[in-house]
Amino acid sequence: MTEQTTTSISTSAEGTATPSPTDPLWVERNGTRTYTGFSARGARVEIGPVEAGAVFTPGELLKVALAACAGMSSDKAFSRRLGDDYRTTIRVEDPKDVAEDRYPVLTEKFEIDLSTLDDEDRAKLLTIAQRSIDKACTVGRTLKAGAQIPDAQFEQPTEG
Repeated sequence: MTEQTTTSISTSAEGTATPSPTDPLWVERNGTRTYTGFSARGARVEIGPVEAGAVFTPGELLKVALAACAGMSSDKAFSRRLGDDYRTTIRVEDPKDVAEDRYPVLTEKFEIDLSTLDDEDRAKLLTIAQRSIDKACTVGRTLKAGAQIPDAQFEQPTEG
């Protein structure tokens, strides 16, 4: 069950294929409303409500996934122009609609120093970065497309 498999998806704006991991992902319950998320590659993340302390809420994980995906998708465009050591922070801080229990807007806000570029080069780089995000950010593309989420399936645990 821990064997990693990948499939290729469309090429990024820079022309390189991005592998899509198909490793198993799962969460295990630790206690009341607290879980640990796992990947077959050994990654783990603690998940729960704000009151649980040093955990991510599921909504925070959604925002972090979107920010990281945008960063990863635009990384080559920025590093090619700004150098491999460029720094950025990407925030997704839009508030939750508490009444509807959802995030109606998720805005990726890059904090990145582009002061070494003139207006024309800056505009060109930002266009390329946005195209890269639009083409290669799986999380953003999934959210924009309105992914179908079938009803949960409830099964008896398997022995072993």
